[in-house]
Amino acid sequence: MSEQRAPLVLVDGSSYLFRAFHALPPLTNSKGQDTGAVKGVINMMRRLLKDHPDSEVGVIFDAKGKTFRNDIYSDYKANRPPMPDELRSQIEPIHSIIKAMGFPLIVVEGVEADDVIGTLAHQATEQGLDVIVSTGDKDMAQLVNQHVQLENTMTNTRMDIPGVNEKFGIPPELIIDYLALMGDKVDNIPGVPGVGEKTALALLQGLGSLDTIYDNLDKVPELEFRGAKKMPEKLELNKDKAYLSYELATIKLDVALDMGPADIKLGESDDAELLRLYKNMEFKGWISDMEEKAEQAESANEAVAEEPEPEVEQNYTTIFTEAELDEWLAKLNAAEVFAFDTETTSLDYMQAQIVGVSFAVTPGEAAYLPVGHDYIGAPAQLDRTAVLAKLKPLLEDSSKAKVGQHLKYDRNVLANFDIELRGISHDTMLESYVLDSTATRHDMDSLALKYLGQKTIHFEDVAGKGAKQLRFNQIKLEEAGPYAAEDADITLRLHYTLWPRLEEHTSLSQVLTEIEVPLVPVLSRIERRGALISAELLTVQSAELGRRLQALESQAHAMAGKEF
Repeated sequence: MSEQRAPLVLVDGSSYLFRAFHALPPLTNSKGQDTGAVKGVINMMRRLLKDHPDSEVGVIFDAKGKTFRNDIYSDYKANRPPMPDELRSQIEPIHSIIKAMGFPLIVVEGVEADDVIGTLAHQATEQGLDVIVSTGDKDMAQLVNQHVQLENTMTNTRMDIPGVNEKFGIPPELIIDYLALMGDKVDNIPGVPGVGEKTALALLQGLGSLDTIYDNLDKVPELEFRGAKKMPEKLELNKDKAYLSYELATIKLDVALDMGPADIKLGESDDAELLRLYKNMEFKGWISDMEEKAEQAESANEAVAEEPEPEVEQNYTTIFTEAELDEWLAKLNAAEVFAFDTETTSLDYMQAQIVGVSFAVTPGEAAYLPVGHDYIGAPAQLDRTAVLAKLKPLLEDSSKAKVGQHLKYDRNVLANFDIELRGISHDTMLESYVLDSTATRHDMDSLALKYLGQKTIHFEDVAGKGAKQLRFNQIKLEEAGPYAAEDADITLRLHYTLWPRLEEHTSLSQVLTEIEVPLVPVLSRIERRGALISAELLTVQSAELGRRLQALESQAHAMAGKEF
C-alpha cells in the first residue's frame, strides 16, 4: 500500500460539455435559465464517482480564447460556429458545481484541455501511474499506452492498446499520422486533399509513419488502394499541409503546469454550496439527496459524540535482525488474526519488487520489515530471499487468518516470488464497500479518517510529490518504517471497527464472507493468467443481444410514434 493503486482519472470536461448539450433536450428552470447541459455533465460526474470510487479525479476544461494552434495556423477551427448562448450560459454553473463537489478543476490559457490531459498522462506514465482518460474524443487515442486507457462513458467502453488497433486499424503511435493525412473538417485541419480514411489506413498499414511514407513515395503505387498511382504526386504537392496537420493534431505533452498527477486529489464536497447551487438550478432530485445526506451526517455526528473512538497508543518497530524476525513470527503464528501489507517499487503488480512487509497483531502494535531500501547510506537489512523463505509457510498457511487493505494487490505481488497468499479472512477495503459503498472513498486514509477519526501519514508525506516523488525503496527508513507499520496497524483497527458492524447485518456479512473475500484469489489468478472463454457461447450471446436490441428499438419507435 505504498502508493495510490486505483488509476488516476482525467476527465475531458469540454467533451462532457458538448456531449451533454447535444444529447439532452433543451431544459430550463422556472426562471428560464438553461439547465440541460448542467444536468447532463453533473450526471456524468456523479456516475464517474460510482464507477471509480477509489480513484483521484481531475476535471479539465478548455480556456476561453485562442490557443498556440491559432498562432501556427490562423484558420484552425475557423469553420466552427460560435458557441450557442444557451450553452455558454451553463459553463459557469457547471464549473461551480464541479468545484463544490470537490473535484480539482483545471483550465490553462493558451492550450486546449487535450494538451493539459496529455501532459498529465505523460507525467503519470513516467512515474508508473495508471491513468484513465474519460472522453469521447477520438484524437485522444494517441495518448494510449501501457499506463493510459480511454473510457467513453456514453458507450461504457474502455480502449487500451489492442482496443485502438481494433477500432482504427493502427496502433496509438500512428494516430497523429492518421489525423495528419485525413485532416479534420471539424477543427479545420487541412490534411492531404483526396486522402480519406481508407487511403490513410492503406498508407499507414503499408508503409508506416508520415516520415516513412514521404521517404518511400516510390513504393506508394505498389499499395492496393484506389488512386495509388497518382497518390505520390498528391502527397508531394501537399507535403507542407501534411506536416502542418501533423503539428496541429499532436497533443502537447509538456504544458507548464503548477501541479502534477500526484497533486490531483479529490477533496471533500462543500455540501452547503452544492445545495445552494442545486436549488438555484432547481434540480429537485439532487436537492432531496443533499438534504437526506445532511440528516445522515447530523445523526452520525451525534453517534460519534456519544461514542468517541478511544485513542490507541502506538508502538511501532522496524525489524533489522533475525532474532527480531523470529520473535515476530512467533507472535504472528499465535495470533487469531493479523494484518499484513507489502511495500513495493511499482503499482504494476506484475513488475513490482518487494521493498518490505509490515504486520500488526494487536491495535497500536506493528512492525515493518525492510528488505529492499537501497538509497545511499541505507542501513543493512535482512536478505529478501531468506526473509521470504521464512515467511512463506506462514503466508501460505490457510489456517492462519490474515486481514489487509486491498489484499488482491499483495497476493499478486507475492506470486512474483512464488508465494501463494492463503488464509485471507477479511479485506478492509471490501468491508467498507459492503458496509456502505457511498459513505466514503475506500482507500485506507479516507477510511481511517471516517471510522477511526485518525489522520494517517500519507504517501506524499514521506515520498514527496510530482516528478520528484521517490519510490518506496528510496525513502529513508526513519520515515518509511512508521509509515509502513501504521498501514498494518490502521488496517487491523479498521477491521475491528468495520467487522462488528457487518456482523449486525447477516445479509451484509454473508456478502463479504461468501462472495467478496472468496473472489479475491479467483480475481487474482484471472488478472495474472487471463481467463478461458468460449467463442461459441460468445457468438450465441451476441446473437441474443442483437435480437433484444432490435426488439427494444422497435418498442421505442412504437412508443414515439415514428422512427428516429
